[in-house]
Amino acid sequence: MQHRTVTASLLYLALYVVPPSTASADDFKPEPGYMSLFNGMDLTGWRYGKEDLRGKTESPDRRFTVKDGIIVAEEGKGIKVLDTVEEFNAGFDLKLEFRASPKSDSGVYVRGPQLQVRDFIRRGEQKHLEGVFKNDDWNELQITVAAPAFAATVDGTLLPLTDAVEVLFKDGKPTLKINGRQTEFASLSVAKESRAVCKINGLQFDPNYKPGSKGSIGLQAETGKFEFRRIRIKTLE
Repeated sequence: MQHRTVTASLLYLALYVVPPSTASADDFKPEPGYMSLFNGMDLTGWRYGKEDLRGKTESPDRRFTVKDGIIVAEEGKGIKVLDTVEEFNAGFDLKLEFRASPKSDSGVYVRGPQLQVRDFIRRGEQKHLEGVFKNDDWNELQITVAAPAFAATVDGTLLPLTDAVEVLFKDGKPTLKINGRQTEFASLSVAKESRAVCKINGLQFDPNYKPGSKGSIGLQAETGKFEFRRIRIKTLE
């Protein structure tokens, strides 16, 4: 009788002492064709500077930690970046969810250049996102990077790839037509580069953002607390 009582007591204690697995914190599964970049348990697949964080749940300075299926980026001294070990040099579609603390500032690095990702509404930025952006809740960020293509920049403005651009030189004077309409201009440049379409909750923002031509995906820790989860990517042909 005493043996049964002790066994039952130990079982009861175990139910309350053993912590739940972080793997069960988020049962999200990527859509078909997407590969997960974050396993929800640790920072395997990520590096901090040159240090591979395989199997670790935090960076050496704790600016990045894994808690309950989330990568938490904390404010601290200077800007810090968590990068994928793998590089993604072809076209791809990247999706992730982020949650921003009031007026926080973070970013996502796509093969080098940073895309500003912030607590936009309470900072008074990207005001067209009002009504779509969720304060203190999860927002989906989608970055679609096309394969490198030739693009035109007119007077400092990058033109959409869908625009038809015609330039005619005669007697040393250029004439420019955009979508069949003659346009006055002061400067024109054409270069082969990568382009990206960036959306938050399905609404486009920062149309002039240019990703790098090759490299990794990075998450930034800067001002305030920022959280990331459900990070996945799909390679495009």
